Amino acid sequence: MSQKNIGIGDIGLYVPDPRMDIDTLMASRALTHPQLNQVMNRAIEKTGQVSFRFPEPWEDTASLAANSASEILDRLPENEMGKMRYISVGTETAIDHAKPVASYVQGMLNEAGYSLGNALTTVDVKHACAGGTAALLSSAAMLSFSGSPGERALVISSDIARYDAPSTAEITQGAGAVSLLVEKNPRLIEMDLTRQGFYASDVDDFFRPLGSVTARVKGRYSMECYQEALEKAFIDFCERSEKTTCEVIDETDYMALHVPFAKMPEAAVRKLLKNFCGKGDAAVDAYLERTSFLDAMHLSKIFGNLYNGSLYAYLAALLEQEYTRLGAEIVGKKILIASYGSGNTMMVFSGTIAAGAPEVIGSWDLMKWNRSSRKAGFEEYLNWLARPKDIDVWRNLLDGAKPENGRFYLRDFGDTGLRIYSRS
Repeated sequence: MSQKNIGIGDIGLYVPDPRMDIDTLMASRALTHPQLNQVMNRAIEKTGQVSFRFPEPWEDTASLAANSASEILDRLPENEMGKMRYISVGTETAIDHAKPVASYVQGMLNEAGYSLGNALTTVDVKHACAGGTAALLSSAAMLSFSGSPGERALVISSDIARYDAPSTAEITQGAGAVSLLVEKNPRLIEMDLTRQGFYASDVDDFFRPLGSVTARVKGRYSMECYQEALEKAFIDFCERSEKTTCEVIDETDYMALHVPFAKMPEAAVRKLLKNFCGKGDAAVDAYLERTSFLDAMHLSKIFGNLYNGSLYAYLAALLEQEYTRLGAEIVGKKILIASYGSGNTMMVFSGTIAAGAPEVIGSWDLMKWNRSSRKAGFEEYLNWLARPKDIDVWRNLLDGAKPENGRFYLRDFGDTGLRIYSRS
């Protein structure tokens, strides 16, 4: 029997400590590549970025994922952990052509004492930055047909965003992971699984060829693809909801979009409101203020592009911000979520902030990741960009691993190349 009351019960966030401030990057690039000064300054103005994170030598997509998952599991009663049925990871920076990140994560968590057991399945989902949302929707759908009321899913979005450097895309890099606990009778967000809006098109706005550690992106074209996909998926969502575009907009309290950089979703929402709800500039500004859309970009501006995790890092920041502002009045608010994946697809769905949200959000401290950041120098940043592909060379870097106590990290490579993880 189908059970429709499914959604998100908790959110866990993790970003690595090294922080590259945009002003530090620009000062160094001005010396090494002065010819890029003008275009990079223009890119900074258009993106709104302040800084971005990059990983330590002993961090990769799997360790980032496990660290974000532990944030949730540390708040979950131990007798509930064995009810986990699905671990899904959305990533576009996988570490193996066959073995999923989710499998490595399960191994790390079980070995660390989180008693998830083996009566579950693990899988990775790929569609650029939308794989995490595809994992969320599929895990929620499978749970809705599960007979046990206590079963849950762990959906993790984990990535390391890298571009060719030096380039204007360099300032939109980032690294981190966001985990979602999916459950029945959710405490945080009740998802509407009865309708979603979809759009997909085969385009080359962004891709990463096999063997390349950096993505290929056409910046302006990608923004156009993002905006077109949002508009068409939104129309599909409205038609399936049997409501006009203006009705959906006006009844929505909050909107959460994929955030490659802070100003990209803002441009898309402004265009959407003008084209499909006839709002002028003043009305658009009022809507963005009413929904606190821009204020919630504070983490996105300092963390950088988390690829799959960008949407859900923004969602967490929005929820924490609004709970601080409204308290228990946040319960019952309607939220529209739009997830974009280059190449491309857009998925639009909705949810309602659940009765247990104040207690859940009250247990968070997202700003601890700002406090834990460590300002990195330009040389350390260049060392990350030059991280070796050769396992034996990389292994030498792992010998000096000094992760903070309690964090998962890449410890070594086996003789066959298998990655070996530990918890500090």
